[in-house]
Amino acid sequence: MLFSVLCSPQGPTRGHVQLIMERLLRRVNRTVISMDRSSPLIGHYLACMTAILKQMDDMHYAHYISTFKTRQDIIDFLMETFIMFKDLMGNIFPADWMIMNLVQMQVFLRAINQYSDVLNMYFLDQTHFELQLWNNYFHLTVAFLTHTTLQLESFSQEKRNKILNKYGDMRKTIGFKIRDMWYNLGPHKMKFIPAMVGPILEVTLVPEPELRKATIPIFFDMMQCEHNFSPGRTFETFENELITKLDQEVEGGRGDEQYKVLLEKTLLEHCRRHRYLSQSGEELALLLSSLLENLLAYRTITHDESPEHRMSCTVNVLNFYKEKKREDIYIRYLYKLRDLHLDCENYTEAAYTLLLHAELLEWSDKPCATHLIPRDGEHVWTQQELKERLFQEIICYLDKGKMWEKAIELGKQLARMHESHMFDFMELSQLLKKQANFYENIMHAMRPQPEYFAVGYYGLGFPSFLRNKMFIYRGKEYEWLEDFSLKLLSQFPNASRMTSTAPPGDNISNSPGQYIQCFTVKPVLTMPHQFKDKGVPEQILNYYRTNEVDQFQYSRPFRKGEKDPDNEFATMWIERTTYITAYRFPGILKWFEVKSVSVEQISPLANAVETMEMANEKLSNLVQQQACDRSLSINPLSMMLSGIVDPAVMGGFSNYEKAFFTETYMQEHPEDHERIEVLKHLIALQIPVLADGIRIHGEKTTEQLKPLHNRLVTCFQDLREKVEKHYGVITLPCSLAEKKKSRVGSVVMPYILSSTLRRMSTVSTLSNASSGLSSGSASSDGPSCISSQDDRRASVLSRSEEDNRIARKNRKEWSVSKSQVLLERQSDTDETPLEKQQRPKSLQIGDRRLTLSLFQGVSSQLSLSNPLSPLPASPHTPRSSSYSSLLSDNDVSTVDTPGTPPPMPPKKHPHEMDSAGFFSEFTPPLPVKIESKPPPPPPKTRKSMFPSYEHSPN
Repeated sequence: MLFSVLCSPQGPTRGHVQLIMERLLRRVNRTVISMDRSSPLIGHYLACMTAILKQMDDMHYAHYISTFKTRQDIIDFLMETFIMFKDLMGNIFPADWMIMNLVQMQVFLRAINQYSDVLNMYFLDQTHFELQLWNNYFHLTVAFLTHTTLQLESFSQEKRNKILNKYGDMRKTIGFKIRDMWYNLGPHKMKFIPAMVGPILEVTLVPEPELRKATIPIFFDMMQCEHNFSPGRTFETFENELITKLDQEVEGGRGDEQYKVLLEKTLLEHCRRHRYLSQSGEELALLLSSLLENLLAYRTITHDESPEHRMSCTVNVLNFYKEKKREDIYIRYLYKLRDLHLDCENYTEAAYTLLLHAELLEWSDKPCATHLIPRDGEHVWTQQELKERLFQEIICYLDKGKMWEKAIELGKQLARMHESHMFDFMELSQLLKKQANFYENIMHAMRPQPEYFAVGYYGLGFPSFLRNKMFIYRGKEYEWLEDFSLKLLSQFPNASRMTSTAPPGDNISNSPGQYIQCFTVKPVLTMPHQFKDKGVPEQILNYYRTNEVDQFQYSRPFRKGEKDPDNEFATMWIERTTYITAYRFPGILKWFEVKSVSVEQISPLANAVETMEMANEKLSNLVQQQACDRSLSINPLSMMLSGIVDPAVMGGFSNYEKAFFTETYMQEHPEDHERIEVLKHLIALQIPVLADGIRIHGEKTTEQLKPLHNRLVTCFQDLREKVEKHYGVITLPCSLAEKKKSRVGSVVMPYILSSTLRRMSTVSTLSNASSGLSSGSASSDGPSCISSQDDRRASVLSRSEEDNRIARKNRKEWSVSKSQVLLERQSDTDETPLEKQQRPKSLQIGDRRLTLSLFQGVSSQLSLSNPLSPLPASPHTPRSSSYSSLLSDNDVSTVDTPGTPPPMPPKKHPHEMDSAGFFSEFTPPLPVKIESKPPPPPPKTRKSMFPSYEHSPN
């Protein structure tokens, strides 16, 4: 009968409601009706209850509450009602029954407001305060406010208007009630911190401006409460909980840019008016704003097709949690970053990412905290066990990335633990075998050195983490500027490529568009201290040319004064820009932001000194390689010697003599006298090295090359006579030309710096060279070269300055003999031969390989073979000829290598691009082929959680 009355067309009248209520009250003491959610009748009973509550007014609620005999009865009733409302709210009727769901929510809202008065009346004073009851109330109201049925933003505009006209925005009503109830708590507020931080955050994230303005100040009230009641007068508990919940909510899809702005503005306004929270509160407001910016960027880019963008945002979030020492969230994002790297086959960066986790652990038997254990990992009881497992995984990734030096470094740490603490000699033996294999790989395996690229993103059209910033990128294996630029522009199809390498003006930086600047830079070699003043094999040193670096340089020529048609080199200056990145390469990313930029101008004389130093260094090392390994092709040595001793090739060093060794120049530039002496010393130093090279060339020459050799001998005799007459005689220790054998008989090819050559050289005085330059011409009597002058010249620049200058000019090259390649092939027959290895999947854009002809290799080599050329060589030329040192006469024409872009036009503006459409770094004229060589997350020693950063990612 009751159900038929309630469901009748006329509906229940107030008299019916009064009657029903009385009967229900009489039955409540006799019968308890329980019904499972799965019952088919649950919808009918919910409809009945909704109809009854809809007919009740304030008097009915007050009368019903008055029927309870004890305060505990009221508590039990409210507890059950709050739980029931939360369980039934909008979850019984189908989602498309919009009217039924809205009516139900409207009725529940009125009931909740009535029960709010009951809470304030009976359970707010200090004596009768019920924490659990209030807690259930807040969770019910938050669930009501955030229910999907009431989120008007998800509806069409027409549907939204109909709901607002008939029911209003119920979220605002309940939100204002939550605010009032919170402020009514008074001294009880501390009992809800930090438990209510998350629910209140959910309320403030609802995209309703008035609701946000009303509820965000609750956060300041929480800060104030904790500050007043905590012993340390801080709000650290509130801050940590808010950061944790904010990360979860934004990752779940809530929050927007408007919320970030409003949160920062509201907190700053309240904190700045507070006597004690003005500074600390302002810091928190700005910190939350920064976190929201990173989290919103991360969420936006999560589904982006570019993994690089996702990596950047992930690292930005990592940096934040690292600073806040939130290791639990920090580790969670670490593994997200690792997975991104593995998907892109960035094994080196994946290893450095995991290394950050390992550095949080100790080599001890301490129990490992739960938050330090990766979610996808098996249970680990001690920190030592987890750290050992991480090291094993890291070493595996480093091996795949051919970073054997770093793998050896970590393997040594692990080996010491097994030897001295764990006493696991079986595991130790396996580690040592791996290390032995890594050492062998360093000496015999071919490792292509990566290029480094400077990339600037200018314009307001880029995301915030890229906007108006410059980065240094570490290229993949065999990835050149052309491939890299195409990939970069494909990520920003609307971007315009800049035609200048100069920093852009405000008209570009503040424009709404997107402008990308991209060009190649060279890493600056930092010589490890253990290698100083020692002969180091080229294979060992090559690693440090492109790794453990954070400084990069870009050089471009420009002229000062009028151009001299007879000697353009005299007015050729170099503008050298040095970029320093935030962290060292490699690291947890393949790119790092440029933190400082410096520009210096290199005079023609200083450029000549650097050029001669590099020429001597290059020649010395090539001679050593040819002396140590007779199986090497003689072609690179032939081309280098021809370019230096044959004046018909590039004119010899007469350009230096015309430009700097004249009396006029010395009178106009008295400050350059010492540097001129250094240049003369370097010219003289080249002669004994050339003598060794021609001797070896004669020993290895063939019948076909005898005419060339005879020509070299003739030209060298004339060159030697002239140099020794004007610049003195220099001798080098004979040990430099001797073969060096290791214990097992393998060839060791020492890497000799020009500064080392100069220190080892001995200068003798020629009787006919003591008068100096009297006629002002280098073709007349030359200056005397005595030992005291040599000592003075050697002291012009400090040893570190010399090494740094040389390092800046070093170029990429692989010098691996055929015998070394054969050794590599024979070492493991199960591995794929190097010639058949494929490029990484990310670089398999298409078949763009070109066949390198012998003519191309020889011509490009000759174009760079003379150190005194007045015009710069094309920066792309070394790339196509870089393989020639690896090839014999028979295999040059079969090697695949990237195509060679056209050379730089001689009269091009220094800020313009080359004809291929890409920026190319200016290479000063050198006497030999030199490749532009590049330097990621990291370094050799680490001091922070980010190893790649501070080597650091010492």
